[in-house]
Amino acid sequence: MRIPSMMLAAALAVLSAAPASAAMRISEDRGGQIGQYLQSFAMLRSSGERVIIDGNCLSACTLVLGIIPRSRMCATERARLGFHAAWMPDEDGRPVTSVMGTRALWNAYPAGIRNWIASHGGLSRRMIYLQGRDLYAFVPSCDRPLQHIQANSRHRYAPRHVRYEAAASANDRR
Repeated sequence: MRIPSMMLAAALAVLSAAPASAAMRISEDRGGQIGQYLQSFAMLRSSGERVIIDGNCLSACTLVLGIIPRSRMCATERARLGFHAAWMPDEDGRPVTSVMGTRALWNAYPAGIRNWIASHGGLSRRMIYLQGRDLYAFVPSCDRPLQHIQANSRHRYAPRHVRYEAAASANDRR
């Protein structure tokens, strides 16, 4: 399902008007088109809001790591980031790895995340997961230094639907 551009623009306008003390909660986000995430996270960065990763943040959602400053985000114990190579559908709708999209993902990630991905096999069709203590090496725990973020949370980041569900769900396996 595609999000109409008017809805996306309205959501971005709300984000840009939100006070800096608010927090955006990311939960059960399966990813989507890289460009939409780059734009949404850039607006979120400009808004000054904090980000709470509280559940799955998969695929293009992981771009949050390269766009939002580390000092403005935290991860709960349920947070799990999933990385894989970018893909595009071929003429029959089957997923084909996108070299250009994968390069864009790679270049957006901080060096530490790129090193972690490389040490776990790199970006491929197989999803690799970063969670728990490994994740806290890159994103502070919400339970420790940034406890005040959860108390001020007023937004919930809505999950995005993947346009080609069958291919995306195949990537969702552990």
